[in-house]
Amino acid sequence: MTETLKYGNLTVAKELDDFLRSEVIEGIGVDADQFWASLETILDDFGPRNKELLEKREEIQNKIDQWHLSQKGETHDQEAYVGFLKEIDYLLEEGDDFTITTENVDEEIKTIAGAQLVVPVMNARFSLNAANARWGSLYDALYGTDMISEEGGAERGGAYNPVRGDKVIEFSKNFLDESVSLSSGSYAEVTGFKINNNNLDITLSDQSTVGLEDKEQFVGYLGESDNPSGILLKNNNLHIEIQVDKEDSVGKNDPAGIKDVMVESAVTTIQDLEDSVAAVDAEDKTLAYRNWLGLMKGDLQETFMKGDQEMTRSLNPDREYLKPNGESLTLPGRSVLLVRNVGHLMTNPAVLDKDGNEIPEGILDAMFTICIAKHDLLKKGKLSNSRTGSIYIVKPKMHGPEEVQFTCDLFAAVEQALDLDPLTVKVGIMDEERRTTVNLKECIRAAKDRVIFINTGFLDRTGDEIHTSMEAGPMIPKAQMKQQPWITAYEDWNVDVGLESGFKGKAQIGKGMWAMPDEMLGMYENKSMHPEAGANCAWVPSPTAATLHAIHYHQVLVSERQETIKSREKADLNDILTIPLLEDADSLSEKDIQEELDNNCQGILGYVVRWVDLGVGCSKVPDINNVGLMEDRATCRISSQHIANWLHHNICNEDQVLETMKKMAVVVDKQNEGDPEYTNMSPGFEGVAFSAACDLALKGRVQPSGYTEPILHSKRLMFKS
Repeated sequence: MTETLKYGNLTVAKELDDFLRSEVIEGIGVDADQFWASLETILDDFGPRNKELLEKREEIQNKIDQWHLSQKGETHDQEAYVGFLKEIDYLLEEGDDFTITTENVDEEIKTIAGAQLVVPVMNARFSLNAANARWGSLYDALYGTDMISEEGGAERGGAYNPVRGDKVIEFSKNFLDESVSLSSGSYAEVTGFKINNNNLDITLSDQSTVGLEDKEQFVGYLGESDNPSGILLKNNNLHIEIQVDKEDSVGKNDPAGIKDVMVESAVTTIQDLEDSVAAVDAEDKTLAYRNWLGLMKGDLQETFMKGDQEMTRSLNPDREYLKPNGESLTLPGRSVLLVRNVGHLMTNPAVLDKDGNEIPEGILDAMFTICIAKHDLLKKGKLSNSRTGSIYIVKPKMHGPEEVQFTCDLFAAVEQALDLDPLTVKVGIMDEERRTTVNLKECIRAAKDRVIFINTGFLDRTGDEIHTSMEAGPMIPKAQMKQQPWITAYEDWNVDVGLESGFKGKAQIGKGMWAMPDEMLGMYENKSMHPEAGANCAWVPSPTAATLHAIHYHQVLVSERQETIKSREKADLNDILTIPLLEDADSLSEKDIQEELDNNCQGILGYVVRWVDLGVGCSKVPDINNVGLMEDRATCRISSQHIANWLHHNICNEDQVLETMKKMAVVVDKQNEGDPEYTNMSPGFEGVAFSAACDLALKGRVQPSGYTEPILHSKRLMFKS
């Protein structure tokens, strides 16, 4: 039983209160008793509003369900459908044009386009790795991944392979040739660097001296001017450091002594309290908040074993260079950190209200994450996050402008409670629910003085697409979703509306995750489309992926792309509202149906068993073909909603789903047989995790907005009890 304390009418877990008193409030001018009193006042004001907004979601969904049921057997009438959505206030009238007015935003968010990491903040090691991923070794990223072919003796693994190393160096020097070109010749010919009269002189193998094609790209160096150990270059607002050390094991074999190429990589990182974590009670929330506190104070550390060696990880310091004229230059050593709070739906037992009910978790997150970030604002720690005095909160799973307004009002109330200047807290709007997509302009308007980010969260968005139109008919197979008109229009619409609202040079327009962390060549070949699409950030699954994706932002100057895109025709709302229905259910063979079920059930089980049994919210889960996929609640939402949809429309039946779950549980057990912490689901199929996976599929249709959290949270709490 959790020990609790009473503050006013609130019942607070002692563990959370102890954390607040002994760790959070020291030196930031916040009184613990006042903190709880303010939270109670905010709950009195915002709790009923939160409840009303959730009820409105359900009311609107019920109306949409009834409309589709009334149209059964009729040819879909798009005009009538759109008219109906307007009647029920699902689709709102757009107001006049406007431009966002957010102030005091760091350049990393305003003007620097680059990769964005998302990481579970409950894992300190991952959090630190992500924060430190502002800079990454291009040599390491290439050498250790499938970016470099293993053909011709270039195999990975074991001791250093010079054949593979040569390929890495060749790729890296080609990258330098393309990004920071020499006035003549190639980096493959470089034998030395020297700073002369504030310029970079580069010696080639024929003893000639050249400079950069664009001399302004040389911005700094390390070491002595006539023998530098580092050359700092800049392209498209991103830095590249050529590291020189002729004594190094790699550098000694390079004509110029180049040992590595460091690339400015994850410019921003989202520390996640939501889809990638499993936080269900006071113990979990305290752990998550403690890691966020360590990041905001700059003193987070994690000690762990790597092989037989103990290692301690901490936040990287800033990077010190000399400008070409010899003056000092400091560059950030860490990503600018945003924190993703939870959405409006879930509650948490860490705090109970005056009626003994769990309070909305999003309100708890707002109070704690903002209070903790005050350490950074007051520069109490040795390392700084925001240099402009802002707190960046990404808010997920909002449905329409009323919910965005609620979030902004909540942040304003917390600012007042914690004695912060108005508009200190900025908001990132995740465009991942259909009602937000179609009303995106009005969502942005509601937050026009706070917004710093919109992005397309296509995974959750697909889950909501299925759930919203559950009664319309059976959906196409999951793999076909990305080829549908609605998703292309949705991706373009997000950029169009963002640019129309003045995001260029002021805020981030983001794109979603690459979900295969071991498939870096595939990512490199595919993810170039994101800067081409006008996105100035896009999600990546690892620091290595951030370094490789950074190359795309050297190839494409996003601000120029945005300028071009501004003049194109806006994406069509009717395309966005095209429902991805299966035209002919009879076209599916029994084999097609079973393969779809196998794929969905295996994905659900592989993710859920780690969520429920181990409290791991984001996992690299082997799919049915043993390809490792990053799974979180968003991917789980798609799979569970898809099964629920096919069940509802009799494409399959409950017995078939249960049999498939059992069959796939055996597969998942086999895939995890090397994990000593793993508990098999088979042959008994009686564990909490297995029942959670089945419930997600069999009860998916009646879950609020098709979310997985209510089932996952209840099952995890059951497992922990």
